Amino acid sequence: MRRLRWLTVLSVVCFMALAVGLRADDKAEKIAPDKLPKKIMDTVKARLPGAEVTSAEKEKEDGKVVYDLELKHEGRKYEMDILEDGTLVEIEKEIAAKDVPEKVTKAIKEKYPTATVKEVMEVNKVAGKEEKPMHYEVTIETGGKSKEVIVSLDGKLKEEKKEEK
Repeated sequence: MRRLRWLTVLSVVCFMALAVGLRADDKAEKIAPDKLPKKIMDTVKARLPGAEVTSAEKEKEDGKVVYDLELKHEGRKYEMDILEDGTLVEIEKEIAAKDVPEKVTKAIKEKYPTATVKEVMEVNKVAGKEEKPMHYEVTIETGGKSKEVIVSLDGKLKEEKKEEK
């Protein structure tokens, strides 16, 4: 009976250690822009010549190392997800208020009539040199809180992310 208890305790401890180890993989590691690997910077320079990397993180997504970058280029905000081998997989582009599709604006106003739109990013999947819009990430402020709302290309609210004060 004592052995069974001991094995149970040992199993629980091992399971917890494994869970903690897996969570550590999910953590993003901040990286100074000047410490980014050459392959990553080559991809940035090829896509957005002259862009300034303002923030960089290295993380694991689906078992792959991904560099998540925030950039400024010609006065516009961008975000890029680049695989460790230099493959660009996603690019987000800031959109000026006048360029936001009416369907997106309407969806936000219907769900959040008193919200203030702070930022709209067009999220594009990248395959080679081709970019295909997937959805919009709209940062709004409502009730003193900031939240990010995902809106599909056809103007349907998909989900809310990241509530912050």
